[in-house]
Amino acid sequence: MPEVKIGVVVADLDEYKPLEAYVKRFSPKKYEFYKNDALSFDYKGNEIICVFSGVGKVNAAGAAMHLVDSGCSYILNYGLSGGISGVKRGEINIPDRFLEHDFDLSLIGYKPCEKPWQNYIYSVDKSLKDAVIKGFGELSGGTAVCGDKFICTDKDRKFLKDTFDATTCDLETGAIASVCEFASVPFLSLRRVSDDAGDDAVKSYRKMNINEGTSLIDIFFKALESICDMLKEKQNVVK
Repeated sequence: MPEVKIGVVVADLDEYKPLEAYVKRFSPKKYEFYKNDALSFDYKGNEIICVFSGVGKVNAAGAAMHLVDSGCSYILNYGLSGGISGVKRGEINIPDRFLEHDFDLSLIGYKPCEKPWQNYIYSVDKSLKDAVIKGFGELSGGTAVCGDKFICTDKDRKFLKDTFDATTCDLETGAIASVCEFASVPFLSLRRVSDDAGDDAVKSYRKMNINEGTSLIDIFFKALESICDMLKEKQNVVK
């Protein structure tokens, strides 16, 4: 029997299809996640459950909660991000912090992205990040800002940098991290920087999304292997 269940949220179809092709070697079991696809397979002694969520915060949060309800002890995510500051196109980034930049109650006295009565800045699980860095070497971190808006203007990029000290931006990580925070499930997101989130972002993103989806899968599985090795070491210590 698999030791641990690890959930994976994949938002973009161009990122999920290469995964689907890659895991055929593991004889995956496919099932329907409402109207989207999902699959599970055994990998290095663990059950990996991957859900194609669709883009955006609501879709990502629903997929994350499904994985929590399915008994996943860890939740991972991978995908493309816009680079706000301190990162370059093509770079691999593992955010240290996640927040929702489009949550705004500032007109009634709250800070931008602040949610009343709860934590609203979520953190990567340190043990997961340490495991991936052990396999890759040093990777950039920083703050990932998430919102239901594709950031593609110099004006918006400057706002996110100045307001949140943002490193990258995307449409899902903050929502997944929020669910994991409430469920006390460790979370890590592996992101590849596709563009600079400025005026030429659309062209750069489309090129990266179409041409480099397969290489992103190779990177993700290298990270997953490192995580599984860490979990095995931890289980051996307990035994």
